[in-house]
Amino acid sequence: NIVILLADDWGFSDVGSFGAEIATPNIDALALAGMRFSNFHVAGSCSPTRAMLQTGVMNHRNGLGNMPETIPDAHRGKPGYDTVMNFRVVTVAQLLKAAGYRTYLTGKWHLGSDAKRLPHARGYDRAYSLADAGADNFEQRPIEGMYATAAWTENGRPATLPKDYYSSRFVVQKMIDYIEADRTTDKPFLASINFLANHIPVQAPDSDIARYATMYRNGWTALREARAKRAAALGVVPHGASIVKMATTADWAKLDAEERAAQVRVMQAYGGMATAMDREIGRLVTHLKATGDYENTIFVFLSDNGPEPTNPFARTINRLFLNSKYDTSTANIGRRGSFSAIGPGWASASASPLSGYKFTASEGGLRVPLIIAWPGHPQIRAGTINDGFAHVTDILPTLLDLAGVAGPQGTWEGRPVESIVGRSLVPMLAGTEGSVHGDTPLGYELSGNAALFRGDYKLVRNLAPTGDGTWRLFNLKADPGETNDLSAAMPDRFAAMRADYASYAKANGVLEMPAGYTADEQINSYAFERQGKPRLIRFATWAGGVIVLLAALLWWRRRRRRV
Repeated sequence: NIVILLADDWGFSDVGSFGAEIATPNIDALALAGMRFSNFHVAGSCSPTRAMLQTGVMNHRNGLGNMPETIPDAHRGKPGYDTVMNFRVVTVAQLLKAAGYRTYLTGKWHLGSDAKRLPHARGYDRAYSLADAGADNFEQRPIEGMYATAAWTENGRPATLPKDYYSSRFVVQKMIDYIEADRTTDKPFLASINFLANHIPVQAPDSDIARYATMYRNGWTALREARAKRAAALGVVPHGASIVKMATTADWAKLDAEERAAQVRVMQAYGGMATAMDREIGRLVTHLKATGDYENTIFVFLSDNGPEPTNPFARTINRLFLNSKYDTSTANIGRRGSFSAIGPGWASASASPLSGYKFTASEGGLRVPLIIAWPGHPQIRAGTINDGFAHVTDILPTLLDLAGVAGPQGTWEGRPVESIVGRSLVPMLAGTEGSVHGDTPLGYELSGNAALFRGDYKLVRNLAPTGDGTWRLFNLKADPGETNDLSAAMPDRFAAMRADYASYAKANGVLEMPAGYTADEQINSYAFERQGKPRLIRFATWAGGVIVLLAALLWWRRRRRRV
Protein backbone atom coordinates (compact mmCIF):
# COMPACT_ATOMS: atom_id res chain seq x y z
CA ASN A 1 0.00 0.00 0.00
CA ILE A 2 1.01 3.61 -0.50
CA VAL A 3 -0.09 6.54 1.67
CA ILE A 4 0.77 10.10 0.59
CA LEU A 5 0.34 12.69 3.35
CA LEU A 6 0.50 16.14 1.76
CA ALA A 7 0.56 19.12 4.13
CA ASP A 8 -0.34 22.59 2.90
CA ASP A 9 2.04 25.55 3.46
CA TRP A 10 4.19 23.87 6.13
CA GLY A 11 7.65 25.38 6.48
CA PHE A 12 10.92 23.45 6.65
CA SER A 13 11.02 23.43 10.47
CA ASP A 14 7.29 23.05 11.20
CA VAL A 15 7.76 19.35 12.08
CA GLY A 16 9.21 18.34 15.44
CA SER A 17 11.82 16.07 13.87
CA PHE A 18 12.96 19.00 11.71
CA GLY A 19 13.27 21.50 14.57
CA ALA A 20 9.77 22.62 15.57
CA GLU A 21 8.43 23.21 19.05
CA ILE A 22 5.04 22.19 17.60
CA ALA A 23 3.86 18.77 18.82
CA THR A 24 3.93 16.36 15.84
CA PRO A 25 4.56 12.98 17.55
CA ASN A 26 2.92 10.88 14.85
CA ILE A 27 4.82 12.46 11.97
CA ASP A 28 7.98 12.15 14.06
CA ALA A 29 7.23 8.44 14.56
CA LEU A 30 7.15 8.02 10.79
CA ALA A 31 10.52 9.82 10.64
CA LEU A 32 11.90 7.32 13.16
CA ALA A 33 10.52 4.43 11.13
CA GLY A 34 11.85 5.85 7.85
CA MET A 35 14.18 8.44 6.36
CA ARG A 36 14.16 12.23 6.57
CA PHE A 37 15.28 14.13 3.48
CA SER A 38 16.77 17.46 4.56
CA ASN A 39 17.52 18.77 1.05
CA PHE A 40 14.17 18.12 -0.66
CA HIS A 41 12.64 20.72 -2.98
CA VAL A 42 9.19 21.55 -4.36
CA ALA A 43 7.66 24.56 -6.14
CA GLY A 44 7.03 27.91 -4.46
CA SER A 45 3.24 27.45 -4.50
CA CYS A 46 0.76 24.63 -4.33
CA SER A 47 -0.61 23.66 -7.76
CA PRO A 48 2.75 23.36 -9.54
CA THR A 49 4.02 21.10 -6.74
CA ARG A 50 0.86 19.00 -6.74
CA ALA A 51 1.02 18.49 -10.50
CA MET A 52 4.68 17.44 -10.29
CA LEU A 53 3.89 15.09 -7.40
CA GLN A 54 1.07 13.50 -9.39
CA THR A 55 3.04 13.07 -12.62
CA GLY A 56 6.81 13.22 -12.12
CA VAL A 57 6.84 15.89 -14.87
CA MET A 58 8.12 19.48 -14.49
CA ASN A 59 5.43 22.09 -13.94
CA HIS A 60 5.81 23.96 -17.26
CA ARG A 61 5.29 20.70 -19.12
CA ASN A 62 2.34 19.47 -17.06
CA GLY A 63 0.33 22.69 -17.50
CA LEU A 64 1.12 24.47 -14.23
CA GLY A 65 3.63 27.06 -15.42
CA ASN A 66 1.52 29.17 -13.08
CA MET A 67 -1.64 28.90 -10.98
CA PRO A 68 -4.99 30.40 -11.97
CA GLU A 69 -4.79 32.78 -8.99
CA THR A 70 -1.30 34.12 -9.79
CA ILE A 71 -0.94 33.97 -13.57
CA PRO A 72 -0.79 37.30 -15.43
CA ASP A 73 -3.39 37.66 -18.17
CA ALA A 74 -0.67 37.89 -20.83
CA HIS A 75 0.45 34.31 -20.06
CA ARG A 76 -2.93 32.65 -19.69
CA GLY A 77 -3.43 29.82 -22.19
CA LYS A 78 0.12 29.92 -23.60
CA PRO A 79 1.89 26.53 -23.93
CA GLY A 80 2.60 25.22 -20.44
CA TYR A 81 0.40 27.89 -18.84
CA ASP A 82 -2.90 26.01 -18.84
CA THR A 83 -3.36 26.72 -15.07
CA VAL A 84 -4.68 23.16 -14.82
CA MET A 85 -2.98 19.77 -15.11
CA ASN A 86 -3.04 19.00 -18.81
CA PHE A 87 -3.82 15.73 -20.59
CA ARG A 88 -0.25 15.21 -21.82
CA VAL A 89 0.68 13.66 -18.47
CA VAL A 90 -0.23 10.44 -16.65
CA THR A 91 -0.96 10.50 -12.92
CA VAL A 92 0.36 8.16 -10.26
CA ALA A 93 -3.23 7.01 -9.76
CA GLN A 94 -3.61 6.03 -13.43
CA LEU A 95 -0.34 4.11 -13.36
CA LEU A 96 -1.05 2.26 -10.12
CA LYS A 97 -4.68 1.59 -11.05
CA ALA A 98 -3.50 -0.08 -14.26
CA ALA A 99 -1.19 -2.22 -12.12
CA GLY A 100 -4.08 -3.45 -9.96
CA TYR A 101 -4.20 -0.88 -7.16
CA ARG A 102 -7.26 0.64 -5.54
CA THR A 103 -6.82 4.41 -5.81
CA TYR A 104 -8.27 7.03 -3.48
CA LEU A 105 -7.88 10.77 -2.88
CA THR A 106 -9.29 13.07 -0.22
CA GLY A 107 -8.81 16.80 0.38
CA LYS A 108 -7.35 19.57 -1.69
CA TRP A 109 -6.90 18.96 -5.44
CA HIS A 110 -6.47 22.40 -7.11
CA LEU A 111 -5.49 20.91 -10.48
CA GLY A 112 -8.68 21.57 -12.43
CA SER A 113 -12.36 21.80 -11.60
CA ASP A 114 -14.18 20.59 -14.72
CA ALA A 115 -15.51 17.04 -14.95
CA LYS A 116 -12.61 15.77 -17.07
CA ARG A 117 -9.96 17.15 -14.72
CA LEU A 118 -11.26 16.25 -11.28
CA PRO A 119 -9.40 13.37 -9.56
CA HIS A 120 -12.14 10.82 -10.31
CA ALA A 121 -11.39 11.37 -14.02
CA ARG A 122 -7.59 11.26 -13.51
CA GLY A 123 -7.31 7.73 -12.16
CA TYR A 124 -8.83 7.79 -8.68
CA ASP A 125 -11.53 5.17 -8.00
CA ARG A 126 -12.95 7.27 -5.18
CA ALA A 127 -12.25 10.92 -4.46
CA TYR A 128 -13.68 13.56 -2.14
CA SER A 129 -11.87 16.71 -3.20
CA LEU A 130 -11.72 20.50 -3.02
CA ALA A 131 -10.99 22.12 -6.40
CA ASP A 132 -9.88 25.46 -4.91
CA ALA A 133 -6.65 26.62 -3.25
CA GLY A 134 -8.30 26.62 0.16
CA ALA A 135 -11.54 26.90 2.12
CA ASP A 136 -12.91 27.13 5.64
CA ASN A 137 -11.92 24.32 7.99
CA PHE A 138 -15.13 24.21 10.05
CA GLU A 139 -17.90 24.62 7.48
CA GLN A 140 -18.64 24.48 3.77
CA ARG A 141 -17.58 28.02 3.17
CA PRO A 142 -15.14 29.45 0.62
CA ILE A 143 -12.36 31.90 1.29
CA GLU A 144 -14.62 34.95 1.17
CA GLY A 145 -13.67 37.39 -1.55
CA MET A 146 -11.62 34.76 -3.44
CA TYR A 147 -14.19 32.15 -4.42
CA ALA A 148 -17.98 32.12 -4.68
CA THR A 149 -18.40 28.63 -3.20
CA ALA A 150 -16.35 25.93 -1.53
CA ALA A 151 -16.11 23.56 -4.49
CA TRP A 152 -16.18 20.15 -2.81
CA THR A 153 -17.06 17.15 -4.97
CA GLU A 154 -17.25 13.39 -4.45
CA ASN A 155 -16.46 11.25 -7.48
CA GLY A 156 -16.99 14.26 -9.72
CA ARG A 157 -20.36 15.31 -8.29
CA PRO A 158 -21.10 18.27 -5.97
CA ALA A 159 -20.87 17.18 -2.33
CA THR A 160 -22.13 18.51 1.00
CA LEU A 161 -19.88 18.44 4.05
CA PRO A 162 -21.24 17.04 7.35
CA LYS A 163 -22.29 19.40 10.14
CA ASP A 164 -19.45 18.24 12.43
CA TYR A 165 -16.85 18.86 9.71
CA TYR A 166 -13.29 19.78 10.58
CA SER A 167 -10.94 19.50 7.62
CA SER A 168 -8.11 17.29 8.94
CA ARG A 169 -10.44 14.93 10.74
CA PHE A 170 -12.75 14.68 7.73
CA VAL A 171 -10.16 13.91 5.04
CA VAL A 172 -8.64 11.13 7.15
CA GLN A 173 -11.99 9.59 8.12
CA LYS A 174 -13.19 9.68 4.51
CA MET A 175 -9.98 7.90 3.46
CA ILE A 176 -10.47 5.22 6.11
CA ASP A 177 -14.04 4.76 4.86
CA TYR A 178 -12.82 4.36 1.28
CA ILE A 179 -10.16 1.82 2.21
CA GLU A 180 -12.61 -0.27 4.22
CA ALA A 181 -15.41 -0.06 1.62
CA ASP A 182 -13.28 -2.01 -0.86
CA ARG A 183 -11.35 -4.25 1.51
CA THR A 184 -12.89 -7.46 0.12
CA THR A 185 -11.09 -6.86 -3.20
CA ASP A 186 -7.78 -7.71 -1.46
CA LYS A 187 -5.90 -5.27 -3.70
CA PRO A 188 -3.22 -2.88 -2.45
CA PHE A 189 -4.27 0.76 -2.25
CA LEU A 190 -2.97 4.23 -3.04
CA ALA A 191 -4.30 6.70 -0.47
CA SER A 192 -3.54 10.34 -1.29
CA ILE A 193 -4.57 12.51 1.67
CA ASN A 194 -4.30 16.22 0.92
CA PHE A 195 -4.75 18.33 4.06
CA LEU A 196 -5.98 21.92 4.15
CA ALA A 197 -3.72 22.48 7.17
CA ASN A 198 -2.08 24.97 7.48
CA HIS A 199 -3.40 27.01 4.54
CA ILE A 200 -5.23 30.28 5.14
CA PRO A 201 -7.57 30.54 7.06
CA VAL A 202 -5.60 29.29 10.06
CA GLN A 203 -8.19 27.46 12.21
CA ALA A 204 -8.05 24.73 14.84
CA PRO A 205 -10.16 23.16 17.59
CA ASP A 206 -10.10 25.16 20.83
CA SER A 207 -8.31 22.40 22.76
CA ASP A 208 -5.46 22.33 20.25
CA ILE A 209 -5.05 26.11 20.35
CA ALA A 210 -5.07 25.99 24.17
CA ARG A 211 -2.09 23.62 24.09
CA TYR A 212 0.07 26.56 23.00
CA ALA A 213 -1.43 29.15 25.38
CA THR A 214 1.89 30.00 27.04
CA MET A 215 4.00 30.04 23.88
CA TYR A 216 5.18 32.50 21.21
CA ARG A 217 5.24 35.59 23.44
CA ASN A 218 8.86 36.35 22.54
CA GLY A 219 8.04 36.85 18.87
CA TRP A 220 9.18 35.54 15.52
CA THR A 221 12.86 36.48 15.64
CA ALA A 222 13.37 34.53 18.86
CA LEU A 223 11.46 31.57 17.42
CA ARG A 224 13.48 31.68 14.20
CA GLU A 225 16.72 31.51 16.19
CA ALA A 226 15.47 28.75 18.50
CA ARG A 227 14.36 26.59 15.57
CA ALA A 228 17.68 27.08 13.78
CA LYS A 229 19.50 25.73 16.85
CA ARG A 230 17.19 22.70 17.14
CA ALA A 231 17.45 21.93 13.40
CA ALA A 232 21.25 21.92 13.70
CA ALA A 233 21.13 19.77 16.85
CA LEU A 234 18.91 17.25 15.04
CA GLY A 235 21.27 17.16 12.07
CA VAL A 236 18.87 18.43 9.41
CA VAL A 237 21.14 21.45 8.73
CA PRO A 238 24.90 21.85 9.28
CA HIS A 239 26.13 23.09 12.65
CA GLY A 240 27.19 26.72 12.51
CA ALA A 241 25.27 27.47 9.30
CA SER A 242 24.48 31.18 9.04
CA ILE A 243 20.94 32.54 8.77
CA VAL A 244 19.77 35.85 7.36
CA LYS A 245 17.48 38.36 9.03
CA MET A 246 14.42 38.55 6.83
CA ALA A 247 14.05 42.09 5.46
CA THR A 248 10.25 41.83 5.35
CA THR A 249 9.97 40.91 9.03
CA ALA A 250 8.74 43.65 11.35
CA ASP A 251 10.47 44.45 14.65
CA TRP A 252 8.54 42.55 17.33
CA ALA A 253 9.49 45.10 20.00
CA LYS A 254 7.86 47.91 18.03
CA LEU A 255 4.42 46.26 17.94
CA ASP A 256 1.93 47.61 20.45
CA ALA A 257 0.33 45.34 23.04
CA GLU A 258 -2.80 44.72 20.98
CA GLU A 259 -0.80 43.84 17.87
CA ARG A 260 1.43 41.46 19.83
CA ALA A 261 -1.59 39.75 21.42
CA ALA A 262 -3.14 39.10 18.00
CA GLN A 263 0.17 37.82 16.60
CA VAL A 264 0.73 35.51 19.55
CA ARG A 265 -2.79 34.14 19.18
CA VAL A 266 -2.47 33.41 15.45
CA MET A 267 0.74 31.44 15.94
CA GLN A 268 -0.92 29.50 18.76
CA ALA A 269 -3.71 28.67 16.32
CA TYR A 270 -1.13 27.69 13.70
CA GLY A 271 0.53 25.29 16.13
CA GLY A 272 -2.89 23.90 17.07
CA MET A 273 -3.81 23.38 13.42
CA ALA A 274 -0.60 21.42 12.82
CA THR A 275 -1.09 19.30 15.93
CA ALA A 276 -4.70 18.55 14.95
CA MET A 277 -3.45 17.30 11.58
CA ASP A 278 -0.74 15.21 13.22
CA ARG A 279 -3.33 13.59 15.52
CA GLU A 280 -5.37 12.53 12.49
CA ILE A 281 -2.28 11.01 10.88
CA GLY A 282 -1.83 9.06 14.11
CA ARG A 283 -5.42 7.87 13.91
CA LEU A 284 -4.84 6.62 10.38
CA VAL A 285 -1.66 4.80 11.41
CA THR A 286 -3.45 3.20 14.37
CA HIS A 287 -6.19 2.00 12.02
CA LEU A 288 -3.67 0.51 9.58
CA LYS A 289 -1.92 -1.28 12.44
CA ALA A 290 -5.25 -2.72 13.60
CA THR A 291 -6.09 -3.99 10.12
CA GLY A 292 -2.63 -5.48 9.56
CA ASP A 293 -1.76 -3.04 6.75
CA TYR A 294 0.89 -0.96 8.53
CA GLU A 295 3.95 -3.13 7.82
CA ASN A 296 3.02 -3.34 4.13
CA THR A 297 2.46 0.39 3.67
CA ILE A 298 4.84 2.99 2.23
CA PHE A 299 4.28 6.40 3.84
CA VAL A 300 5.31 9.67 2.19
CA PHE A 301 4.95 12.92 4.13
CA LEU A 302 5.75 16.31 2.57
CA SER A 303 4.55 19.91 2.28
CA ASP A 304 3.51 21.47 -1.03
CA ASN A 305 5.63 24.62 -0.51
CA GLY A 306 7.10 26.82 2.20
CA PRO A 307 5.05 28.83 4.73
CA GLU A 308 2.50 31.44 3.62
CA PRO A 309 3.71 35.04 4.17
CA THR A 310 0.67 36.81 2.72
CA ASN A 311 -1.14 39.11 5.12
CA PRO A 312 -4.68 39.54 3.73
CA PHE A 313 -5.30 42.40 6.16
CA ALA A 314 -2.42 44.53 4.84
CA ARG A 315 -4.65 46.25 2.28
CA THR A 316 -7.35 48.55 3.66
CA ILE A 317 -10.04 47.34 1.27
CA ASN A 318 -9.30 43.71 2.15
CA ARG A 319 -9.34 44.49 5.86
CA LEU A 320 -12.72 46.24 5.67
CA PHE A 321 -14.19 43.39 3.63
CA LEU A 322 -12.86 40.59 5.87
CA ASN A 323 -13.94 42.41 9.04
CA SER A 324 -17.46 42.54 7.60
CA LYS A 325 -17.51 38.80 6.85
CA TYR A 326 -15.71 37.26 9.82
CA ASP A 327 -15.29 37.75 13.57
CA THR A 328 -11.69 38.95 13.46
CA SER A 329 -11.38 39.78 17.16
CA THR A 330 -8.22 38.56 18.85
CA ALA A 331 -10.15 36.20 21.13
CA ASN A 332 -11.73 34.50 18.10
CA ILE A 333 -8.55 34.02 16.05
CA GLY A 334 -8.33 30.41 14.90
CA ARG A 335 -11.89 29.52 15.89
CA ARG A 336 -15.02 28.84 13.84
CA GLY A 337 -16.04 31.98 11.97
CA SER A 338 -12.52 33.45 12.07
CA PHE A 339 -10.12 34.42 9.31
CA SER A 340 -6.42 34.74 10.05
CA ALA A 341 -2.96 34.21 8.61
CA ILE A 342 0.52 34.08 10.16
CA GLY A 343 2.04 36.70 7.82
CA PRO A 344 5.73 37.19 6.96
CA GLY A 345 7.00 37.38 10.55
CA TRP A 346 5.92 33.93 11.66
CA ALA A 347 6.49 32.56 8.15
CA SER A 348 10.16 33.47 8.48
CA ALA A 349 10.29 31.40 11.68
CA SER A 350 8.37 28.56 10.05
CA ALA A 351 11.02 28.31 7.34
CA SER A 352 13.94 28.67 9.78
CA PRO A 353 16.87 28.50 9.30
CA LEU A 354 16.22 29.13 5.62
CA SER A 355 15.74 32.40 3.75
CA GLY A 356 12.41 33.28 2.14
CA TYR A 357 9.03 31.56 2.17
CA LYS A 358 6.16 30.61 -0.14
CA PHE A 359 6.15 32.18 -3.65
CA THR A 360 9.91 32.87 -3.53
CA ALA A 361 12.62 30.74 -5.15
CA SER A 362 14.69 31.02 -1.96
CA GLU A 363 15.18 27.86 0.09
CA GLY A 364 12.42 28.87 2.50
CA GLY A 365 9.96 28.71 -0.39
CA LEU A 366 11.26 25.55 -2.04
CA ARG A 367 12.85 23.35 0.64
CA VAL A 368 10.33 21.47 2.78
CA PRO A 369 10.33 18.39 5.03
CA LEU A 370 10.12 14.99 3.34
CA ILE A 371 9.76 11.69 5.17
CA ILE A 372 9.56 8.30 3.43
CA ALA A 373 8.88 5.26 5.58
CA TRP A 374 8.18 1.59 4.93
CA PRO A 375 8.08 0.25 8.49
CA GLY A 376 10.27 -2.78 8.99
CA HIS A 377 11.42 -2.94 5.37
CA PRO A 378 15.19 -3.57 5.17
CA GLN A 379 15.54 -1.45 2.02
CA ILE A 380 15.02 1.79 3.98
CA ARG A 381 17.52 2.88 6.60
CA ALA A 382 15.13 3.74 9.43
CA GLY A 383 15.71 6.81 11.57
CA THR A 384 18.35 8.34 9.30
CA ILE A 385 18.72 11.69 7.56
CA ASN A 386 19.80 12.08 3.92
CA ASP A 387 21.14 15.49 2.89
CA GLY A 388 21.41 14.72 -0.83
CA PHE A 389 19.42 16.92 -3.22
CA ALA A 390 15.95 15.55 -4.04
CA HIS A 391 13.00 16.96 -5.95
CA VAL A 392 9.23 16.50 -5.91
CA THR A 393 9.32 14.93 -9.41
CA ASP A 394 11.31 12.10 -7.79
CA ILE A 395 8.38 10.91 -5.67
CA LEU A 396 6.42 9.22 -8.47
CA PRO A 397 9.35 7.20 -9.88
CA THR A 398 10.34 6.26 -6.31
CA LEU A 399 6.88 4.88 -5.59
CA LEU A 400 6.76 3.03 -8.90
CA ASP A 401 10.18 1.55 -8.16
CA LEU A 402 9.17 0.38 -4.68
CA ALA A 403 5.87 -1.03 -5.99
CA GLY A 404 7.48 -2.72 -8.98
CA VAL A 405 5.36 -0.81 -11.50
CA ALA A 406 6.65 0.49 -14.84
CA GLY A 407 6.18 4.11 -15.85
CA PRO A 408 5.05 5.42 -19.25
CA GLN A 409 7.70 5.40 -21.97
CA GLY A 410 6.60 8.33 -24.10
CA THR A 411 3.13 6.90 -24.77
CA TRP A 412 0.14 5.89 -22.65
CA GLU A 413 -2.92 4.06 -23.91
CA GLY A 414 -1.86 4.76 -27.48
CA ARG A 415 -1.26 8.50 -27.15
CA PRO A 416 1.97 10.48 -26.68
CA VAL A 417 2.63 11.76 -23.18
CA GLU A 418 5.35 13.71 -21.39
CA SER A 419 8.22 11.62 -20.05
CA ILE A 420 8.87 11.38 -16.32
CA VAL A 421 11.91 13.49 -15.48
CA GLY A 422 12.21 12.58 -11.79
CA ARG A 423 14.57 9.90 -10.57
CA SER A 424 13.95 7.10 -8.10
CA LEU A 425 15.19 7.86 -4.59
CA VAL A 426 15.51 4.17 -3.73
CA PRO A 427 19.36 4.26 -3.79
CA MET A 428 19.27 7.14 -1.30
CA LEU A 429 16.74 5.28 0.85
CA ALA A 430 19.14 2.34 0.91
CA GLY A 431 21.89 4.58 2.28
CA THR A 432 23.77 5.80 -0.79
CA GLU A 433 25.36 9.15 -0.04
CA GLY A 434 24.85 12.13 -2.31
CA SER A 435 22.03 12.74 -4.73
CA VAL A 436 20.59 10.52 -7.45
CA HIS A 437 20.78 13.64 -9.63
CA GLY A 438 24.56 13.82 -9.37
CA ASP A 439 25.81 16.87 -11.28
CA THR A 440 22.82 17.00 -13.63
CA PRO A 441 21.24 20.49 -13.73
CA LEU A 442 17.60 20.86 -12.67
CA GLY A 443 15.80 24.13 -13.43
CA TYR A 444 12.77 25.78 -11.87
CA GLU A 445 10.64 28.90 -12.47
CA LEU A 446 7.39 30.26 -11.11
CA SER A 447 6.11 33.84 -11.38
CA GLY A 448 9.54 35.04 -12.48
CA ASN A 449 11.32 33.64 -9.42
CA ALA A 450 13.78 31.06 -10.70
CA ALA A 451 16.49 28.61 -9.70
CA LEU A 452 18.93 26.13 -11.17
CA PHE A 453 20.26 23.30 -8.99
CA ARG A 454 23.45 21.48 -9.90
CA GLY A 455 25.36 19.31 -7.45
CA ASP A 456 25.78 21.23 -4.20
CA TYR A 457 25.15 24.58 -5.89
CA LYS A 458 22.09 26.70 -6.55
CA LEU A 459 21.63 29.63 -8.90
CA VAL A 460 18.67 31.77 -7.82
CA ARG A 461 16.80 34.93 -8.77
CA ASN A 462 13.86 36.56 -6.97
CA LEU A 463 11.84 39.44 -8.35
CA ALA A 464 10.29 42.21 -6.25
CA PRO A 465 9.01 42.49 -3.59
CA THR A 466 11.24 39.78 -2.04
CA GLY A 467 14.20 40.25 -4.40
CA ASP A 468 15.83 42.62 -6.86
CA GLY A 469 15.98 40.38 -9.95
CA THR A 470 19.72 39.73 -9.55
CA TRP A 471 21.09 36.22 -10.08
CA ARG A 472 23.07 34.84 -7.13
CA LEU A 473 25.03 31.65 -6.50
CA PHE A 474 25.10 29.61 -3.29
CA ASN A 475 26.62 26.38 -2.02
CA LEU A 476 23.61 24.76 -0.37
CA LYS A 477 25.57 22.03 1.38
CA ALA A 478 27.64 24.54 3.36
CA ASP A 479 25.19 27.46 3.28
CA PRO A 480 21.53 26.35 3.21
CA GLY A 481 20.52 29.78 4.55
CA GLU A 482 21.79 31.42 1.32
CA THR A 483 23.93 33.99 3.10
CA ASN A 484 27.14 33.94 1.00
CA ASP A 485 26.77 34.86 -2.68
CA LEU A 486 29.54 33.11 -4.65
CA SER A 487 28.80 34.61 -8.06
CA ALA A 488 31.91 36.85 -8.00
CA ALA A 489 34.17 34.26 -6.38
CA MET A 490 33.18 31.50 -8.84
CA PRO A 491 32.60 33.26 -12.18
CA ASP A 492 33.03 30.14 -14.33
CA ARG A 493 30.48 28.11 -12.39
CA PHE A 494 28.17 31.12 -12.26
CA ALA A 495 28.33 31.54 -16.06
CA ALA A 496 27.89 27.81 -16.68
CA MET A 497 24.82 27.61 -14.46
CA ARG A 498 23.36 30.73 -16.10
CA ALA A 499 23.70 28.89 -19.41
CA ASP A 500 22.11 25.78 -17.87
CA TYR A 501 19.14 27.86 -16.75
CA ALA A 502 18.76 29.44 -20.20
CA SER A 503 18.66 25.95 -21.72
CA TYR A 504 16.04 24.83 -19.20
CA ALA A 505 13.89 27.94 -19.79
CA LYS A 506 13.99 27.47 -23.57
CA ALA A 507 13.20 23.75 -23.41
CA ASN A 508 10.27 24.35 -21.03
CA GLY A 509 8.79 27.44 -22.69
CA VAL A 510 9.32 29.72 -19.69
CA LEU A 511 7.89 33.21 -20.28
CA GLU A 512 9.25 36.46 -18.86
CA MET A 513 6.96 38.21 -16.40
CA PRO A 514 5.23 41.50 -17.35
CA ALA A 515 6.77 44.66 -15.88
CA GLY A 516 5.60 45.37 -12.35
CA TYR A 517 4.17 41.90 -11.76
CA THR A 518 3.99 40.46 -8.24
CA ALA A 519 2.15 37.33 -7.16
CA ASP A 520 0.47 39.16 -4.27
CA GLU A 521 -0.94 41.88 -6.53
CA GLN A 522 -2.10 39.25 -9.02
CA ILE A 523 -3.97 37.36 -6.29
CA ASN A 524 -5.77 40.56 -5.34
CA SER A 525 -6.57 41.18 -9.00
CA TYR A 526 -7.89 37.63 -9.38
CA ALA A 527 -10.12 38.06 -6.34
CA PHE A 528 -11.43 41.40 -7.59
CA GLU A 529 -12.17 40.13 -11.10
CA ARG A 530 -14.04 37.06 -9.87
CA GLN A 531 -15.64 38.29 -6.67
CA GLY A 532 -15.07 42.03 -6.14
CA LYS A 533 -16.19 43.23 -9.56
CA PRO A 534 -19.37 41.09 -9.63
CA ARG A 535 -20.21 42.36 -6.13
CA LEU A 536 -19.69 45.95 -7.26
CA ILE A 537 -21.83 45.38 -10.34
CA ARG A 538 -24.58 43.84 -8.23
CA PHE A 539 -24.34 46.72 -5.76
CA ALA A 540 -24.36 49.29 -8.56
CA THR A 541 -27.38 47.60 -10.14
CA TRP A 542 -29.18 47.56 -6.80
CA ALA A 543 -28.22 51.17 -6.06
CA GLY A 544 -29.31 52.20 -9.55
CA GLY A 545 -32.65 50.52 -9.03
CA VAL A 546 -33.10 52.28 -5.70
CA ILE A 547 -32.27 55.65 -7.30
CA VAL A 548 -34.77 55.04 -10.13
CA LEU A 549 -37.42 54.01 -7.61
CA LEU A 550 -36.80 57.09 -5.45
CA ALA A 551 -36.87 59.35 -8.52
CA ALA A 552 -40.17 57.81 -9.62
CA LEU A 553 -41.61 58.24 -6.14
CA LEU A 554 -40.48 61.89 -6.03
CA TRP A 555 -41.99 62.50 -9.48
CA TRP A 556 -45.28 60.90 -8.39
CA ARG A 557 -45.46 62.99 -5.19
CA ARG A 558 -44.80 66.22 -7.10
CA ARG A 559 -47.44 65.30 -9.66
CA ARG A 560 -50.01 64.67 -6.91
CA ARG A 561 -49.30 68.09 -5.38
CA ARG A 562 -49.93 69.78 -8.72
CA VAL A 563 -53.21 67.93 -9.12
